[in-house]
Amino acid sequence: MSQRCYIGLMSGTSVDAADAVAVHFDHAGRPDILATHAQPPETKLRADLLHLSQQVAGVSLSKFGELDQRVGEWFAQAAREVMSKANLRPTDVAAIGSHGQTVRHEPNAPYPFSLQLGSPSLVAARTGCNVVADFRNSDMAAGGQGAPLVPAFHHSLFAASDQARIVINIGGIANITVLPANAIDRTDRVLGLDTGPGNALMDAWISSHLKRDLDADGEWAASGHVHDGLLGQMMADPYLDRAAPKSTGREYFNLDWLRAQIDSLARPPRPADVQATLCEFSAASIAQAIDRYGPGKEQLLLCGGGARNAELCRRLAHHLAPRPIGRTDEYGLDSDWVEAVAFAWLAMRTLQGRSGNVPSVTGADRPVPLGALYRSACAAPTSTPSGLIR
Repeated sequence: MSQRCYIGLMSGTSVDAADAVAVHFDHAGRPDILATHAQPPETKLRADLLHLSQQVAGVSLSKFGELDQRVGEWFAQAAREVMSKANLRPTDVAAIGSHGQTVRHEPNAPYPFSLQLGSPSLVAARTGCNVVADFRNSDMAAGGQGAPLVPAFHHSLFAASDQARIVINIGGIANITVLPANAIDRTDRVLGLDTGPGNALMDAWISSHLKRDLDADGEWAASGHVHDGLLGQMMADPYLDRAAPKSTGREYFNLDWLRAQIDSLARPPRPADVQATLCEFSAASIAQAIDRYGPGKEQLLLCGGGARNAELCRRLAHHLAPRPIGRTDEYGLDSDWVEAVAFAWLAMRTLQGRSGNVPSVTGADRPVPLGALYRSACAAPTSTPSGLIR
């Protein structure tokens, strides 16, 4: 089998599954998905990760190191499952692109960093494949935000000569990629940013009240009414007005942030009304960013877990009308697997010594290859540019 076969591993801020894809790229870098697998985390692991992402203080170094290994085992299991489905041997795989599980993202700290767990060395040992990991800090070392990183892949796959497009990715945090028309051969005009919460606050709220991991189809949100006072406060958050480049995460938009918003009201809304307001907040903040950064009359392509939330999609369509919202499925890539495929693509770029970031998106001072290579003793030899091996 061609060594142009890659595996992408991704778990976002919702921590609902480690998405794994086995993918073959043609000479132009267009993907052909061979197999997919979603590996849910153990219940205790998910709870520990969500706690860590919001509460770094009080977490021991021993616990932190243990979680790194547990996430590595989780990711390795996802990779092995997708390899089995695709009937791949380790020698068939050029590399695994493993994003890891983000537990802290601080691009504006005095010493900026982005922290992902999921020991790449362990993933390499368990799978027998080379692993490319630690993507975000490569961009941050070049002065960037370290996020979002998928716009380079969006550009390679969805840019059009005659039509501006915006890719809307709704995970725990939502982000957009603005692809101007006539920009197929250049990325300097591409824009992108994290718009704010996607599913993260809705997931956290329903978990705290109904003990469910998510609001399936937004049914609980649809049962409530938007609280205008709460919505107005949330829409006034300084993050939404901050100019791009910008990125955020659960360390900012979390239950503590939400409860502070609720506590400032004269009377707290009903829990279902809070959920409805959170759904509206996600939709309205995404639409606000599109109106601010989009060129107008663009095609809108939706992907990510939020695409399965019917109520969120309904509210988003209302804000963006009359522009129709399509899905990336219509342009060759299943909307559930865009991010996982993106990190397989970024791993390929890294092995080729080619850049994976978009400075006009992240604010980096230059394009750079992303991540580092963690070799497996069992993997086939790989020609790798110097400076990438760990």
